[in-house]
Amino acid sequence: MSKLHKIALTFIKSIGPITAKSLLAYCGSAENVFSATRKQLLQIPGIGEKTVEAILNTNALKRAEEELKFVDKHDIEVLFFSDDDYPKRLKNCFDSPVLLYFKGTADLNHPRIISIVGTRNATEYGKNLCKQLCEVLAPYDVLIVSGLAYGIDVTAHKECITNQMGTVGVLGHGLDRLYPQIHKPVAQKMVLNGGLLSEFPTLTNPDRQNFPQRNRIIAGIADATIVVEASIKGGALITAEIANSYNKDVYAFPGRTNDIFSEGCNFLIKTNRAGLINNANDLIYYLGWDDEVKEKKKQTQTTLHLSLTTNEQKVVDALRNGQLSIDELCIQLNIQQSKLAIVILTLEMQGIIVSLPGKVYKLA
Repeated sequence: MSKLHKIALTFIKSIGPITAKSLLAYCGSAENVFSATRKQLLQIPGIGEKTVEAILNTNALKRAEEELKFVDKHDIEVLFFSDDDYPKRLKNCFDSPVLLYFKGTADLNHPRIISIVGTRNATEYGKNLCKQLCEVLAPYDVLIVSGLAYGIDVTAHKECITNQMGTVGVLGHGLDRLYPQIHKPVAQKMVLNGGLLSEFPTLTNPDRQNFPQRNRIIAGIADATIVVEASIKGGALITAEIANSYNKDVYAFPGRTNDIFSEGCNFLIKTNRAGLINNANDLIYYLGWDDEVKEKKKQTQTTLHLSLTTNEQKVVDALRNGQLSIDELCIQLNIQQSKLAIVILTLEMQGIIVSLPGKVYKLA
């Protein structure tokens, strides 16, 4: 399917993602949409004279040629609804964009994707929650998605960069500009370890109505949406509502009852629109990631044990039944304490066993 025609499909006036998908279903491809006759197009349910006129007009193809030059020049990926690289989680949402523009390195079908949203007027409480959340999630290889806006959004992106986590910003404008401009240094780092994503072509300004529209991407692309801090009105609650409509998991941090920037979170929890989480470990538990990591750690330890010395293996086998003191290990294994101390130190350095008070040891 021609990239030019894929792009051109999004430039047809009065056609949104749902109608565009209907056209593709009936015509078979973007090229076929533009090569179809008036009679053929009018036979498609929901397609009237006005839409047919817009399709037959050549302006969409001309505009698509300009867009194609820009994306090729700036190494921007064009992800069409039928492409393998298109985000699969998002594809399952009925109103997902028919086309996305992406600049970056992230896998948008990463095994674990979390969206973090919140108020533009983040307090220290909210910023600290973002910091703790990213620090705990970092070892779990999570891709974090947000909107690169002021407040919670940019805080989440910055914390991902600090913790060397992949992070993607979903924009409410084309990739030929950045709003707010002050976040450009952050955006440049994100492109190297994450990316910038938008359904909007070049020359699209960051108009107010674009942001609720882009919020459906933030909600749809992730396994779960986390609301860190939010007032009762704003984009974060819109994103949470959209996520609920997609049957996606939504979680929120509670806040003080008299704090306007926690009012939205408390409302989501109170009305069962979001699960309550106090910290990142709650999220890990709800999503079942802890069991996966424990199993992986267990498998890693088994592999490590294959290369242990005879005495090291004896210690590991003895500790499988529970913790033991160094004296108990000496007696049970019949190894001199001076030799055993070296064995134990080696196992500790490998992270296979851990030391407890009173020279007691257990498997990590």
